[in-house]
Amino acid sequence: MIYVTKPFLPPIAEYQKYVDGIFRRQWLTNNGPLVNEFELKLKEYLGLPHLLYLNNGTTALQIAIKAFGLSGEIITTPFSYVATTSSIVWEGCEPVFVDIDEGSLNIDPKKIETAISERTTAILATHVYGNPCDIESIQNIASKYNLKVIYDAAHCFGTKYKGKSVYAYGDISTASFHATKIFHTIEGGAVMTSDPNLLRKMAYLRNFGHEGTEAFADLGINGKNSEMHAAMGLCNLKYIDRILAQRKNQHQIYDQWLRKSALKFQSIAPNSDYNYSYYPIIFPTEELLLKAVKSLNTQLIYPRRYFFPALHKGLPYLKEVPACKVTESVSTRVLCLPLYDDLSIEEQEMVVRIILRTLNFN
Repeated sequence: MIYVTKPFLPPIAEYQKYVDGIFRRQWLTNNGPLVNEFELKLKEYLGLPHLLYLNNGTTALQIAIKAFGLSGEIITTPFSYVATTSSIVWEGCEPVFVDIDEGSLNIDPKKIETAISERTTAILATHVYGNPCDIESIQNIASKYNLKVIYDAAHCFGTKYKGKSVYAYGDISTASFHATKIFHTIEGGAVMTSDPNLLRKMAYLRNFGHEGTEAFADLGINGKNSEMHAAMGLCNLKYIDRILAQRKNQHQIYDQWLRKSALKFQSIAPNSDYNYSYYPIIFPTEELLLKAVKSLNTQLIYPRRYFFPALHKGLPYLKEVPACKVTESVSTRVLCLPLYDDLSIEEQEMVVRIILRTLNFN
């Protein structure tokens, strides 16, 4: 079977060495030595001044919102994973959806200002499929209206914008290191900021507000991660450059076959080094997409309709919201193709042949 993704796993002997050390120390969690080592190596690799390793990317979003004490409305995108919206609602705020740009698939800055009200406190934008948003335009709007900028950068490990990690932008960026991501720690996430005071606030938030063992400086939750997860991160970090290069090669293989077809593709931001974390294709119609999925499934190939349904239409806990026509159109026609480290050229070609046959003989 060919799935949309499979996690990269390092040689088991390398992971076992870390596990042996964990068993000797009997220090499993609570800011252990591997968590500290992992944070330091991540900051070094990404070129970031500050970073906190967390238990998942959803906690990262929730802590980012909580760190600013946000209330009222948060402008966001309807084209993202559900955690982007559910974190806003979970923290007692109201998502205000702004439609996406048809090329980048990111939130359309030209439509943000008309959505701002007296109750707006922040913009939470997703770098969709690892493709950087229009960072300058979003920051200009945020500065004009005194809004905070949080980036859901769950897909972005390895992506750079203007020579810097895309995590370096916004007031806070959040990452996911879930097993489905290009870089993973089985489960995991992170928050990044250039503000040391904000980092200190989020450090309290991730650890129950503890300041030492017998004092509390702030409200907090259990957002920590374990030594076992950090060990996987340390192993995988050794291979990330090779993984990124392999993804680029696989993209090029798909491109050779599909770029001349009737499909449309995401426009990658200029001045960026993309991480090739997903391969989304956009069909002319939903009917053709469904035909292709059926044919692929028949051959035990399982791509993913990612993201479908659009968040402003598919969540029962939201009140009725205005239409987002571009999102509604794209979300019904977009399909992410299989992409993972040991996917073979022959398997990619089989995926492509089925898709092209669907397009050519519909």
